[in-house]
Amino acid sequence: MYSVKVQHSLSTDRTKFLSMSVGAFSIVFMALAALVMSAGSGMARGAPDSFADLAEQLLPSVVNIRTTASVQGRAHSGPEFNLPPGLEEFFERFQEGQPERRRRATSLGSGFIIDTDGYIVTNNHVVKDAEEVFVVLNDDTELEAEIIGVDDKTDLAVLKVDPTVPLTAVPFGNSDVARVGDWVIAIGNPLGFGGTVTAGIVSARGRDINSGPYDNYIQTDAPINKGNSGGPLFNMQGEVIGVNTAIYSPNGGSIGIGFSIPSNLAERVVAQLREFGTTRRGWLGVTIQQVTDEIADSLGLPEASGALVSTVHDDSPAAAAGIKTGDVIRKFNGQTVPSSRRLPRMVADATVGTTVPVEVWRAGDTLAVEVQLGELEKVDLASLRSAPQDQAAPKSLESLGLALAPLGQAARQEFNLGEDVDGVLITNVNPESDASEKQIRPGNIIVEVNQAKVTSPDEVAAQVEKAKAEGRKSVLMLVNQNGALRFVVIKFDQG
Repeated sequence: MYSVKVQHSLSTDRTKFLSMSVGAFSIVFMALAALVMSAGSGMARGAPDSFADLAEQLLPSVVNIRTTASVQGRAHSGPEFNLPPGLEEFFERFQEGQPERRRRATSLGSGFIIDTDGYIVTNNHVVKDAEEVFVVLNDDTELEAEIIGVDDKTDLAVLKVDPTVPLTAVPFGNSDVARVGDWVIAIGNPLGFGGTVTAGIVSARGRDINSGPYDNYIQTDAPINKGNSGGPLFNMQGEVIGVNTAIYSPNGGSIGIGFSIPSNLAERVVAQLREFGTTRRGWLGVTIQQVTDEIADSLGLPEASGALVSTVHDDSPAAAAGIKTGDVIRKFNGQTVPSSRRLPRMVADATVGTTVPVEVWRAGDTLAVEVQLGELEKVDLASLRSAPQDQAAPKSLESLGLALAPLGQAARQEFNLGEDVDGVLITNVNPESDASEKQIRPGNIIVEVNQAKVTSPDEVAAQVEKAKAEGRKSVLMLVNQNGALRFVVIKFDQG
């Protein structure tokens, strides 16, 4: 806290007039400010006096979901209880030898009606592996539900019931216009207490919680707990702007950090599940990584943005279009790619089979290519492999703190490398080197140096010497680490 003393040099006869003018101005200013604050949906608004009218309107559209499934487990008679610390192992040993029996397990979740014909949205994890799914309406009517389609990548599912009573549906809203600080309400079935309404604000947008490739969650402090999964997050217009999916909680209960799938993502997935029973996402056929400041500098990029291609899969749309390992994808389908995290969502949103323009940065130049997208769901991603490289004679690189060797059979056996892995083997890493700090380890394979493929330790050394002659302080390496390719900038030892 601080205060500022202001001295005025006003004559006595002007002081009264000035104070009256300031007072009148203040009244006008406050009136205008109030008018502006209340005008337009994009302007800030105060807290509502009550959520009761909105809750009454929306409660009939939210359902409880109950699933049953058979699970394998040992027979256990007696009450369920929490074991004291240290007795878990004893209990497991005690159970050994007891016959395993299949038992019925029940789980609870939430959902919401999007069509009066009986279509309901929930989370995939709510109905996953369920043998029976039941929907309980707000008036306690229970209906058996059919699973129309699920998507594990976004954790969404669509159910269908045959309504015996009139249903109340709710529309999706535009999650892109939701602002941090906007009021929201959540309705669901937390801990089995159905029809529960909570309120809060949008705490953050675009959250990545490492749950999948398309993470873009809305974060809210509206209290949600176990059982809220699949329930809606509403804006003040009664539109669904999110599907409540996860909470961050060290104790299993709400601490005010919940995550919802944004409606603009959910609505597209739901539409595909209703039409096809599955999703249809675009597929480019590349593995990508983040462009760091070091990588941008080594590639001559003006800024650290875009997505760096570390692998181009064989027989993929990217390979057919001429995209190469080491390219930086800067624009996709006319849109700028701000980061590697954003590109998978852009590709997934594109229509399968269409040809889209892609702009890449390669060797200091911007190139434009046309890519005809494949369908992700038809690709066996686990079977994709990059093209093999050749090998040759040994070399050590003290300036990088690396010892290198060709990939002979003895080396393959020592480092457990398959016949499909080729390149230049790193056999030792100086623990005080920059390579060690960048998590380079013995057994890693060098595939490229400064975007030039290397087929021997001598070629690695040649690229290093070339970089030094050009006045560079580091090299950009493409490294195979346990089957995963990534680019790493390694600085020269300045000692």
